[in-house]
Amino acid sequence: MSGEVCSVADPSPLSGKTDVRLSLVHLYADLMNLYGDRGNITALRRRCEWRGIDLELQEISLGERFTPRECDLFFFGGGQDREQVTVSRDLAGANGEAIIEAVSEGAGLLSVCGGYQLLCRYFRTSEGEDIPGVGLFDAYTVGGPTRFVGNVVAERLDGDEVRTLVGFENHSGRTHLGPGLQALGRVVVGHGNNGEDSSEGAVHRNAIGTYLHGPVLPKNPWLADRLIHAGLTRRYGTDAILETLDDSSEQRAHESVARTVRRAGNVRTSIR
Repeated sequence: MSGEVCSVADPSPLSGKTDVRLSLVHLYADLMNLYGDRGNITALRRRCEWRGIDLELQEISLGERFTPRECDLFFFGGGQDREQVTVSRDLAGANGEAIIEAVSEGAGLLSVCGGYQLLCRYFRTSEGEDIPGVGLFDAYTVGGPTRFVGNVVAERLDGDEVRTLVGFENHSGRTHLGPGLQALGRVVVGHGNNGEDSSEGAVHRNAIGTYLHGPVLPKNPWLADRLIHAGLTRRYGTDAILETLDDSSEQRAHESVARTVRRAGNVRTSIR
């Protein structure tokens, strides 16, 4: 990746600014960080750097608080059931309310696996224990008897364009979306939310939940840019324009992974 920025002709609130910055809150980084999920932070930071954007990172753990109006982006990684119980108790207070407030005001958010489950209404473990969630996503999770493990290819229709997602899932939870909640994508290879309805992840405003590890953002640069754009728009206004990067190397790698997984996996019907 050269990091070259393509020129964008725009009347934008960012034009001429030399101090463009975003604030990213990493939720419970010391407890929720499975399968290389922290690499998503690296991807966001690098893609911001290439555009001259200063990404300020704040790590929040148990008992620590943040101010929602000062947060442009959030990241919430995966964790085991034990960590989820502990974090759930902390989210029942001010932090859970602050996440909902920030997202309602346009902040971008990426949550993966355990973090995704904790932002739903609840997670019922295989032992029948209910772990309360924040309720940001109108969805619930039930622990299953087996784990869904393997590579995933999913597709998302954005207008007339089909976006492809690749990643790796490893979860026993079966997440079911409420009737009004949009999935992040439709599974082509893999199991996704529950192995039944072909849905993968969830989207509410600029908040994204997904089961894709890997980490997911380096494998899917367009998803990283969607989050960065949300953060810029929240901080600088609705006309903020995200400069385009030369992603030819990343796109070739993404397409190579997608082809390999499609050839090796049990492919469902594509939306293409």
